[in-house]
Amino acid sequence: MSTRDRLSRLTADLLLPQQRTSAEGEQSSLPPDATEESAAQPAVSHEVETRFPAVTPRQSGRKTGPGEMLAFRGQMLAAEGEVARLKAALQQFDGSLPTKKIDPKLVEPSRWANRHEASFSTSDFIRFKADIEHAGGNVQPILVRPRAEDVSKYEIVFGHRRHRACLELGLSVLAVISTAPLSDFELFAAMDRENRERADLSAWEQGAMYRKALDEAMFPSQRRLAEALGLSHTWVRKAITVAELPEPVVQCFRSPLELQFKHAELISAALESDRKGVLRRAEKLRQSDRMSASAVTSALVGKHRGSAAAAQEIRVAGTVAGRITWDARGQATIRFRPGVLHGENVSGLIEAIGAFVGSSTAKS
Repeated sequence: MSTRDRLSRLTADLLLPQQRTSAEGEQSSLPPDATEESAAQPAVSHEVETRFPAVTPRQSGRKTGPGEMLAFRGQMLAAEGEVARLKAALQQFDGSLPTKKIDPKLVEPSRWANRHEASFSTSDFIRFKADIEHAGGNVQPILVRPRAEDVSKYEIVFGHRRHRACLELGLSVLAVISTAPLSDFELFAAMDRENRERADLSAWEQGAMYRKALDEAMFPSQRRLAEALGLSHTWVRKAITVAELPEPVVQCFRSPLELQFKHAELISAALESDRKGVLRRAEKLRQSDRMSASAVTSALVGKHRGSAAAAQEIRVAGTVAGRITWDARGQATIRFRPGVLHGENVSGLIEAIGAFVGSSTAKS
């Protein structure tokens, strides 16, 4: 029951002052012989009307206190439901990093960048750049970190080829921005891991990267470098062997990207035994027409000198006294038959070989 109805019932028998006076005058003018029953019945029936102050219409937009509380509670429940929905949606991206389209001119290569300039002119890179142009940008984002001295610029952690392609095409580069601080070691390790997983880094580029890390004292030794990166010591040694080849030797190849571990091992062994001879041959090769990597390696180590015959016999008076053979590195081995070489003639043989090698070296 509304408040208005309750008040109407409670005040139904109340009379306004003028109505009460009129009723009392009428009651006093009753004839004396009137009975109580007739006295109880008024001569004239008056209809009583209860009046209340006019109700002021509620202004638009205004509510009562309880109504305001209920409306606020409804808004809170709706907001809590929306927050719960957004949290559930955000949980799907837990652990992910933000990506952003960045002007490639604001992105700089890392000082650990291991891409040789020749890698950006190969047929593989040209096809790679064409794919990015067709897609309207790089689909797989690169990883960058803000520059310490200027947070509006970024340094590449990995993705130098994708950045270079977008830079040459004039396209924005899609990048994942590392929000957590990233040390030089963490950057170096992430770059190395990504390059090895993609298997598109040449042996020379990989070795140059390791060599630079050692030169700048990021690691005290090759062994510590291998342990920190989770690599085998042998693999790291082979990679660094490629990068440590002298510049005149590297220039003999059409591109450093052609150098492989097997080439570097043969050339390195030849340098240890005859460094001057290898460098002298390298000087001649640099001025000649470019050959394949295998042919250059053979020429540098001198393997071509003995490659015409797998082995040559040493004959004395028509009898085979020994044999000369060459291994894969171009090293010659002389083997004498039993009884041919004695203790008293060894010194003479050594002198003869020394004189022959000396004169041969002078002529070359």
